[in-house]
Amino acid sequence: MKVQILDEAEQDLIDGFRFYEAQVRGLGDYFLDSLFSDIDSLQLYAGIHPQYLGYYRLLSKRFPFAIYYLVAGKVARVHAVLDCRRDPVRTEDRLK
Repeated sequence: MKVQILDEAEQDLIDGFRFYEAQVRGLGDYFLDSLFSDIDSLQLYAGIHPQYLGYYRLLSKRFPFAIYYLVAGKVARVHAVLDCRRDPVRTEDRLK
């Protein structure tokens, strides 16, 4: 399965990097490494995660983030990478 990260999700990753890098130098890189590892796992496991608001939702193993994606044919498209600590209404608005 191919994995495609859409522009909106890419921006989410950049925002997360900036947040964690501002906390501790180097933590932003660890954040990206961790999230890309989770995203790469979709090559094997896309489509097995529970659905939320019409998207599959993969919870990150190391950070409180969720990866929202859809599967079309043999492509998993990542639409959003969102912080689970934020207001759920904001998540719902973003995914609509």
